[in-house]
Amino acid sequence: MTSRSLALLLLFLPAACRSTPLERFEFTRPAMGTEFRLAFFARDEEHASAAAEDAFARIAALDRTLSDYDPESELSRLSARSDEGALAAAIPVSEDLFELLATAEDVARASGGAFDVTVGPLTQLWRRARRQEELPDEARLAEARQAVGFEKLVLARETRGVRLLARGMRLDPGGIGKGFALDAALAVLARHGIDRALVVGGGDVAASGAPPGRRGWNVAIAGLDSAEPARDRAAAGIELAHAALSTSGDLVRYLELAGTRYSHILDPRTGRALTERRLASVLAPGAARADAWATALAVLGPAGLDALALEPGAEGRVAELGPDGVELFESASFPGALSFGSTSHDQTEEQRGSR
Repeated sequence: MTSRSLALLLLFLPAACRSTPLERFEFTRPAMGTEFRLAFFARDEEHASAAAEDAFARIAALDRTLSDYDPESELSRLSARSDEGALAAAIPVSEDLFELLATAEDVARASGGAFDVTVGPLTQLWRRARRQEELPDEARLAEARQAVGFEKLVLARETRGVRLLARGMRLDPGGIGKGFALDAALAVLARHGIDRALVVGGGDVAASGAPPGRRGWNVAIAGLDSAEPARDRAAAGIELAHAALSTSGDLVRYLELAGTRYSHILDPRTGRALTERRLASVLAPGAARADAWATALAVLGPAGLDALALEPGAEGRVAELGPDGVELFESASFPGALSFGSTSHDQTEEQRGSR
């Protein structure tokens, strides 16, 4: 190397070394009946705030499209079109709504209907049951089941159209909507050049790249046994990067009558609320599919791990609370040693398993 080349190399080295270090930022905002949290690394506060505002705006827009509580949402208006009977022709819908329904259909078929967005008529009855603190009327449950079943939702992919084949159908995105929103939020952050991010909504977490100098984001899975927390094998932690983790269970929302605990999670095939004490966690490349599969696995229990094995890149874990404590069931490649490794990690994002 000539002396002139060496001088040029030395001239440019200091400039490269003076690159601005990334800072951690965190933002929270309510949406979809829960709190969404963004944690990511960016070059400065102005950049971080702009990216966060765009991500929250995207989540809010999806909430307006997908809410089954808002009668004016696109999803609610689509459901209401079935009040007079089966739809004779497919109704064109937005790209967001169609993508969510297409993903839901995939998981519904693969899980044998354990996850099903057409569960809405049953959801409404069980929501009322929790408010009134009484079980749903059997006749009403039987009537509601007539409008439930993923085969009654027909998608025309070439025209982005949707047909509802039964009277009184109601679509419920509760088992997939938050995950869908997390995927969308990560995409917005990526467009802002932010590639080290974690987004959290309810029992769902999705991550892009790991924090600087780390293997992943520390994510804690909530425990199941409140009576014996020190011996609770369900409570665990995992380092998450370029993946999503969803946990579904009844830690917060449930109805307890005559010594039986009825979960807010329903089996769409029977119309019944789950009564098993169970938490299901799913790792997958994307949050929407992890979210839907966590719901399916909560319904199916350990036997559902065989169906989950056919989902590309997905792994699952089921924790069940019985008389002898918590029993764990895991797919072959689910992280066996769920731990953070180093106690020097100063930030933990916890899942509550209460979607």
